[in-house]
Amino acid sequence: MLLLNSRARLVFYVHVRTRMWSILRNKTATATTMTCFFLAHSLPPPLFSALFKPSPPLSAGFPGAGWGPAIRSFCSRSDRERRAMADRLEGFCDPSSISYLTQREAAEIDENLMGPLGFSVDQLMELAGLSVATSIAEAYKASEYKRILAICGPGNNGGDGLVAARHLFHFGYKPCICYPKRTPKPLYTGLVTQLESLRVPFLSVEDLPSDLSSEFDILVDAVFGFSFHGAARPPFDDIIRRLAGMRKSDQANKKSPAIVSIDIPSGWHVEEGDVSGEGIKPDMLVSLTAPKLCAKQFRGPHHFLGGRFVPPPIAEKYNLRLPPYPGTSMCVRIGKIPQVDISSMRENYISPEFQEEEVEAHPIKQFRKWFEEAVAAGLREPNAMALSTAGKDGKPSSRMVLLKGVDEDGFVWYTNYESQKARELSENPWASLLFYWESLNRQVRVEGSVEKVSNEESELYFHSRPRGSQIGAIVSNQSSIVPGRQVLHQQYKELEEKFSDVNLIPKPKHWGGYRLKPELIEFWQGQQSRLHDRLQYCPQEVDGRRVWRIVRLAP
Repeated sequence: MLLLNSRARLVFYVHVRTRMWSILRNKTATATTMTCFFLAHSLPPPLFSALFKPSPPLSAGFPGAGWGPAIRSFCSRSDRERRAMADRLEGFCDPSSISYLTQREAAEIDENLMGPLGFSVDQLMELAGLSVATSIAEAYKASEYKRILAICGPGNNGGDGLVAARHLFHFGYKPCICYPKRTPKPLYTGLVTQLESLRVPFLSVEDLPSDLSSEFDILVDAVFGFSFHGAARPPFDDIIRRLAGMRKSDQANKKSPAIVSIDIPSGWHVEEGDVSGEGIKPDMLVSLTAPKLCAKQFRGPHHFLGGRFVPPPIAEKYNLRLPPYPGTSMCVRIGKIPQVDISSMRENYISPEFQEEEVEAHPIKQFRKWFEEAVAAGLREPNAMALSTAGKDGKPSSRMVLLKGVDEDGFVWYTNYESQKARELSENPWASLLFYWESLNRQVRVEGSVEKVSNEESELYFHSRPRGSQIGAIVSNQSSIVPGRQVLHQQYKELEEKFSDVNLIPKPKHWGGYRLKPELIEFWQGQQSRLHDRLQYCPQEVDGRRVWRIVRLAP
């Protein structure tokens, strides 16, 4: 039965809260989380983006929702350590504060890695190729930049390109390989065999289309690395000229593929850069181990560092100043994130079709089905929802709240009864809810009347919350003006001391739950070419009983 009694509702409430409150079980965790939330939002945007994982838009505003391991590690430190770490990290936003290697230093580091430090060339190549692939995936989504041509030279740089192509295949891209001068060593022949087993096409130079722009979205320049000397010989000289000419065609209002150079743009001098000014102008440079001196001349929008394998002895010997890698990532952005043309931002959704004959007859059953799939998909706070209200003046307002219960009676959340939303609901007891599950390409929109839940139900839920949250609900006179954050902390501390010997903290009268009784529920599934699925449930009377009518709306 979907109709739940108070005890069953409590079980559901506790279930959906478990993960969110797992780190807030004591006052220390609460204080640390609050400190880190405000500290994180005070960081400069490039550093903030580097330290935070991408997360669904609706969960991004919640404390801790999008925190990557770098921030979580940061938050576990003492105040002094956090301040020192913040100062150190902020410096890395400026590319001029990072170490750049000469050609000799780069060669010596490789010799040390593969000598006394015990690395093998295939290990380093695997890590480098994975770094390149993750960097590309970070900047260029497979939904928009799917077709990739990796142009691989005969040396280690070419090997990095082969490894990157393999990983890109598994990331959902469609790579092709141009590998004119194959190296007859087991390492390289093995990489070719791996790609052939994935049915990745290999193209000869003669098979390359005359217009690379029409066939590929990304061109990976994996021809020459930092050890290359002299002028390029056929067929690489012509390939480099073609890549260098891509920007000229772009200036002629013809879209060209994004060019990604591995470690060194092929044809550039390792230390002096594009000496002639006629070389490749890559859109992305993925520096490996540490940027080479020529990277200072890079002017493209995306500069990443990859190769997360530099041990302390190397860093100390060469006094390397490198940015920390966020979380478990194999790449880290150097410099500012480029400005984005908002008008060009779009997704071409790919989803299973959402058909009338496949949905549940009751919208609450369908909602529970989708909600459970969102939980199973590991989405952060799938119970986050936008609540929109309007007072008697008709002016709407919206905010994010958390769903705390759902059954045939409606959708439940809890708040302060003296807040702005509460005042508006007292004047106009109608509202709408919006759930957005980005990675599933799904939305659920709910409209209906709103009423308060019983005081018993509010009491039951209030005492299921962590003690810190209970005290916080008493401290916060929600939506009122406060002179400063220190006032909240002081009031919290006083109440914490007051209730230190109290087992059951009394629920404040101004705090409780609301239930929205749905009059309309719409399920939205994103589809290609904006031909989205929209199925709407509306109630109607049939033979004296209320049933739900399902209709399809135009996208």
